[in-house]
Amino acid sequence: MLEKRQQLPQEQLIDPDYFIYCLEAVEDIEIDTVTEAQKKLDLLTTKYGVASIYKTCDTIEGLETSLNTLILDDHNFKNYEIIYLVITGEANSICLNDYYYSLQEIAEIFEGRLEGKILHFSNAKILDLDEEEAQYFIDITGARGVSGYGNEHNGITSSDLDIAFFNLFKEDDNMLDVVEELHQRHYKMCKLLDFRMYY
Repeated sequence: MLEKRQQLPQEQLIDPDYFIYCLEAVEDIEIDTVTEAQKKLDLLTTKYGVASIYKTCDTIEGLETSLNTLILDDHNFKNYEIIYLVITGEANSICLNDYYYSLQEIAEIFEGRLEGKILHFSNAKILDLDEEEAQYFIDITGARGVSGYGNEHNGITSSDLDIAFFNLFKEDDNMLDVVEELHQRHYKMCKLLDFRMYY
């Protein structure tokens, strides 16, 4: 007789040692809407067992407060490896509330506080840094790497590729192996969106 397999409770399927921290720029944090990024993060949890923390910000102060809360106060979430930023902007800046902030300014705000983390930008903004800018950001913040896309949105969101990227990190901690694996599994999308990693 076949035994009926018992479904594991959801929390047992989730890896307690791996989190994605997502910060999305919105026009007004008081307006509560479910975004594409939120839906994809829910999928990441239900399908792959990767938990995430999702917050919104509408000012640079909000961005700073959210990341500081995470870095300084949230002892349960020491194990997140990736900070996922869904923020518009230019090649080496982000835009919040119609103000542009260079990644150099962002690096100075989070000096020494992103130790070992990967900062991943969705293709809501293109990421195009020269070697010096990338090195400065990594040296100042202590981040392991900065990743994102060189091609603009053009109606194609990077969220599916972002999710694939995050899920690969659950399986393998080696950043370069993950990037290589991502290109092997999702070559067309990586090329189309011009996935890039600075480290």
